[in-house]
Amino acid sequence: MLAPLLFVWPISIALTHYFANNVASFPYDQALREHVAAISRQVSFIDGQPRLALPGLAEIFLRSDEIDNVYFHLLDGEGRLLAGDPELPLPKSPAELAGNEHSEVLLRDDEYRGQTLRVAYLYLHQPEASPERGVLIEVGETTEKRSQLANKIIASVILPQFVIIPLAVVLVWFGLSQGLRPLTRLRNRIEARREADLSPIALGRVPEELRPLTEAFNSMLARMQQNVTAQRRFIADAAHQMRTPLTGLKTQAQLAMRETDPAELRHALRQILSGADRASHLVDQLLALARAEASDQSQQALLPLDLDHLLRDVVETWVMRALEKCIDLGYEPAGSVLIQGNAFLLSEMINNLLDNALRYTPTDGRVTARVAAQGDYAVLEIEDSGPGISEEEAVKVFDRFYRVEGTDGEGSGLGLAIVREIAEVHRAAASLRPNLRKAADGGQGGCVARIVFPAYRAPPRVSITDPVQTGFA
Repeated sequence: MLAPLLFVWPISIALTHYFANNVASFPYDQALREHVAAISRQVSFIDGQPRLALPGLAEIFLRSDEIDNVYFHLLDGEGRLLAGDPELPLPKSPAELAGNEHSEVLLRDDEYRGQTLRVAYLYLHQPEASPERGVLIEVGETTEKRSQLANKIIASVILPQFVIIPLAVVLVWFGLSQGLRPLTRLRNRIEARREADLSPIALGRVPEELRPLTEAFNSMLARMQQNVTAQRRFIADAAHQMRTPLTGLKTQAQLAMRETDPAELRHALRQILSGADRASHLVDQLLALARAEASDQSQQALLPLDLDHLLRDVVETWVMRALEKCIDLGYEPAGSVLIQGNAFLLSEMINNLLDNALRYTPTDGRVTARVAAQGDYAVLEIEDSGPGISEEEAVKVFDRFYRVEGTDGEGSGLGLAIVREIAEVHRAAASLRPNLRKAADGGQGGCVARIVFPAYRAPPRVSITDPVQTGFA
């Protein structure tokens, strides 16, 4: 706050000097006008010729100034001196004074004998006579009294500021120190916290002005706590889930080292390879879940894309896997169905749905993928002919590492959890239900995984030829 104060102070002094000079000049200008008016009353015109009847005492009184020098003179229309000081300077345009019909006393600044003068002047003439036969009356005085009065005014204004401004600085410093004390206490409370303490700050003793800042800080702490909790849960889940396949790999490797029969050794190696595949799949699932939960991944921009086109591209990558299991993998085209989404995350979601469907569909079964536009929504469905699922189990399968009891397929229990996380990123609803239509037709049953997205509506285009939209008539 001192910087703008020090900047404004010189401006204040300059303005004070300007107005002090104006105030100091006003009474002395008024006195000069009165001197000119008094002299003009002593001028008379006889036969058109000006005559001055100025007593000697009057002239002495006119020049009796203890501080300034006073000068005057009277000139006729031809410039002849009638009385006074002959060298007193004339107005720059004396001819223009002849048109001063109202006999107004005018003022100007001039110089005489190296001194600055304030001059009052009047051109006096008879109304019925020619203006050129008038009299120019001038009274000038030096400006010492004006300067002294202006300096007194400036001193009376500026000198108190040398006391007031330092006092104001001290008061401002004291006021800011008191006003910022709650902020200092809040800072000390935050600095005294442990690194792992992400609990919210109590709002009881927080001033009203700092409450919005504290609430925003608490909101940030809550988001950080969620991220830390997700990371801890991920580490715990990864450690727990990786322990089993790694233990199996170690056991198979120890058995393989003891085998001498080539056939048994080959069998043990096949078991190790299968365990490595399961461990690799589990790692991929854990990483996919971490990407879906990551805040930076969740907050990236969702762009318009064609869900039907994306589904077709992903289904094509699973054709060979379906042929190996003798499963009829089908895709039902639906045309263009637009949503706002992230292609990478949506591909990961569809991959998990197809993997889950193919894993639990028996040989000679069927898996069908489709997209449909239903009003304001876009619906993605993956239908299989597997063993089906109950209504109770359909809700639990989206939990992490939950697997339906009695199923033969190998899985990590993370596929549908990943699907739910990605669906939430896209403001979509994920569900798994028994295939009631198949069951009603006497079929094998199966499940239908359904994801309902908000449909994307492109903003209307503005035509430059439309006078209503552009404003052109």
